[in-house]
Amino acid sequence: MAYKLINASAARAGVAIMVDGNPCIVKSNDISKTGKHGHAKCRIEAISVIDGKKKVFVTGGHERLDCPMINKNKGQVLSIADGKASVMDLESFETIELDIPEDLKEDIKEETQVEYWEVEGQRVIKKKIG
Repeated sequence: MAYKLINASAARAGVAIMVDGNPCIVKSNDISKTGKHGHAKCRIEAISVIDGKKKVFVTGGHERLDCPMINKNKGQVLSIADGKASVMDLESFETIELDIPEDLKEDIKEETQVEYWEVEGQRVIKKKIG
């Protein structure tokens, strides 16, 4: 569920947008000039927040894109089992199960603090704190 809409030409690097139903962060936006009878075209490269896959698409500069709400939270790892971490939110003290990303498997141990993002009802660990 998006909370605002932006034009494709306004999607700058670092802006979160929805691409094919997946929340992504824009890495680059190449905007072509308008033609005699046409509109500007935007070639947008974005990285998925959930799985880290690169998405590239071309759209008109006047097209509207959804911007998802991203909540960044801090938590403490209570236990680790089968590639999943049991994380306690440091504000609400709620305990949740999160998958550990491949690039963070060596860094995340029990009792370490992590930053996790909640996007479109999905939660994902983004980095280790401290």
